Parts: sequence; C-alpha cells; structure tokens
Amino acid sequence: MKCGIVVDSCCDMTTDMRETMDITSVPLTMRLGKKEYSDDEALDHQSFMADMKACTDKVSSASPSPYLYACAMEKKISSFVITLSSQLSGSYSSALIGKAMAEEKQGVSTHIFDSKSASAGQTLVALKLHEILSQLRPKEEIIRTINRFIDNMKTYFVLERYDNLQKNGRLNRIAGSIASILNIKLLMGSDGNGNITLYAKLRGITKVLDRLLSLIEESGKDTTGEDVVIAHCNNPSLAQRLADAIKERFHFARIHIVPTGGLSSLYADDQGIIMAF
Repeated sequence: MKCGIVVDSCCDMTTDMRETMDITSVPLTMRLGKKEYSDDEALDHQSFMADMKACTDKVSSASPSPYLYACAMEKKISSFVITLSSQLSGSYSSALIGKAMAEEKQGVSTHIFDSKSASAGQTLVALKLHEILSQLRPKEEIIRTINRFIDNMKTYFVLERYDNLQKNGRLNRIAGSIASILNIKLLMGSDGNGNITLYAKLRGITKVLDRLLSLIEESGKDTTGEDVVIAHCNNPSLAQRLADAIKERFHFARIHIVPTGGLSSLYADDQGIIMAF
C-alpha cells in the first residue's frame, strides 16, 4: 500500500495540490473570543475573516486531538506526519500521542516530522517528502533527508496587520500599534529552531520585497531545481509580485502560490504573506 502523508491544517495548499499528493489534513481549532471554528473544508473563509476582524476579545488556537491524528494515521499502513513547529503549537505533541494510539494496531507504522515552521514552510516540506516518496527510498533514508531539509529550510513572513498577534500576546501591543501607525513592516521568521524572531523593520512594501530577495541570496542555498512556496492571506497581487521577482533573479524550478487556510490566516491576518525556500 502506498505510503501516506498527513499534515495539520496549518499546512497551506491548493485543492489540486492536496489531491495530487494524496494529503490527509487534520484540523486545528481557532477561537475568537468564545466562538470556535474547525479549520477544515467546511470553514467559510470569508465569514471567518469577517468575524476575526470584528473580534475584540482574545484570539487563540488549539491543536488537533490525538484521536484525530490516530484516525488519519490508520488510513495507511505506513505514513509520515508533518506538524507545525512544536515551539508554536501542541500539534506535534498531539501527533506523538496519536502515533502511539495508531501503532497499537498491528502493522501500522508512522513517523512524525516537526517542521520547525508553519504554513508555507510545512507545504515546502510536504512537497519535498512527496518527491522523495516517489523515488521509493528506504524509510531511514527518507527520514534523514527530510530532517536535513527542515534544518536548512528558511521561512519568513510579513504582516500588514498586527491585531491578532497583539490579541494573543505574541506581539507587544504598543510595538504593534507603533508599527501600524508608522507603516513599518516587521519582517519576521523562524530562527531555525521553530521560534519566531524579528529580522528587520522596514518601511514600504518595495523595501520588504528587496529584503526578502536578499535573504534568499544571503542564505547561500543553491536554488536550481528547488521549490519555493509563497502563502498569502487575501493578497494574491503581492504574492505574484514576489514570485515574479524571484523568477527573474533565481533559478527555482517551481514557485507555488497558495492561499492561507483558517489557522494561518488567524496569525498572518489579512494581507499577510509567508515565504519558505
């Protein structure tokens, strides 16, 4: 039986990508005040975004239950799971418990990857994993290759709004308000260990794009034949502008533009953009 790929719903993909790669997505839960939303196919994204903007209470999220993970793992005899950073969510820990539950059934085997990232970063890992699985490599080699890929991956994001990071305590309210008033863009990303760190304070989207391009160059990574993923929250024009600039300057084989799902939209907020390579 073909090996399966399981992700949590922070892994942003188009419907075509999910079907082509035979991805099983396990939903996280978003909370706006006392109201809960499941980040699954039934989520009305427009309505959720409207509710999110109107919410004045704390916003938060909850990881999938171990039971949901176990059910997803049991669909295939062998599977690999990609979760969002264990430093940002309990999704990885929940998946570990789900793995123990699933493997109580004879013959079921799974491995869990902590992406040390989120959104576009998880998508990039899933793309790499799908590619390697098609090569029918031994499981141990697959695990080593993906872990090395995760360690070398870069993820950055820029927000237009800071409301939700302020509401859930991930960004100082005064700092976020000053950034918004002065039109300062905070360029943030993974520190390599799955934590969020600030890379630059920039004024104007042109400087943001220039800095994102320079970060690709400064990484020293050989982009030839590789993938880059750009996730956006209601901002396809900026995503395409970034993609065009990347195409002109580097040698990525594929540039994937994907919309953010519910969980990623909760934190990227309206107009936010995430890039992983």
